[in-house]
Parts: sequence; C-alpha cells; structure tokens
Amino acid sequence: MTKEHFPATPAIRAMKEKGVAFTLHPYKYEERGGAEAAARELRVDEYRVVKTIVMEDDERKSPFIVIMHGNRHVSTKNMARFLGVKSVSACDPRVAEKHTGYVVGGTSPFGTRKRLPVYVEATVLDLPKILINAGRKGLLAEMAPSELLRVLDARPVTVAVR
Repeated sequence: MTKEHFPATPAIRAMKEKGVAFTLHPYKYEERGGAEAAARELRVDEYRVVKTIVMEDDERKSPFIVIMHGNRHVSTKNMARFLGVKSVSACDPRVAEKHTGYVVGGTSPFGTRKRLPVYVEATVLDLPKILINAGRKGLLAEMAPSELLRVLDARPVTVAVR
C-alpha cells in the first residue's frame, strides 16, 4: 500500500510544529463550490466543514479571520458590534492573499503570512471534529475544534446567520 503524499503547505507545517493532531482529506476542488462542494465530495455534513473568512473593519482596514460553519454566513452587523466598529466586510481576494499568503479557496487560519486575530463561531467549538482548509484548494484537515483555541488563540463569537 502506498502512502499518499501531500505538499507541505505553511498550514500543515504550522499545525505539525504546534502539535495539532489532524488527518488530511483531499477532495476534488470545485471552483466556486465552497464548503458545500467539499462536504458533498467528502460525504460529511456541511455544518462540520468550516470556512476561513478574511475580513476587515471598514474604518482602519484592520484584517482579521472569522471561522464559520460551511452552511452559515457572518452577520457583518453583529461582528462589527462585537469589535466596536461601525462596519466590517470580507476582504477583496487580493488583499486577503496579501495578509495570509493563501489564495481564496485555499485559505487556512494556520500558517498565515501575518498573525491575524482569529474569531470562531461559538457553535463550531461544540462539534467533536471539524474539517478546515489545510492551505491549498482541495485539501482539508480534520481536527478537534479545541485546537483553534489552543493554537490560534481564537475568540468565540456569536455572529452566524443562515
């Protein structure tokens, strides 16, 4: 039996360095398919496939990451209220890539170019295991969500909307 080889992305290197227990799951990436396509390919609940969204406040343009269930969206109004700013929005893909070093569709909160504040939807932490991007399109890492708190110092928020 041959062992499948995956490229060592910055996310994979960072997770290994921090002692994160994870299992890699490759899947056939579908352009604009998002978490729904990944969940379908891997035959898992889309709620367990979490997305990494690079956002910024619209006043200072300070970037941050929100980790959200694959079948939910971020309430920008609630996120802005939580941060104490007027408004927030998703970063332009080029700006997100500049901050993280990852292309949109392959963004991981692990191993980012710049250390960004990380917020995680509180209900993500209730799951026994999550699947999160491992630093390239078509590759997810399965892990305990508690690793987000331990390694990324993620702060729980309640900002999900359907």
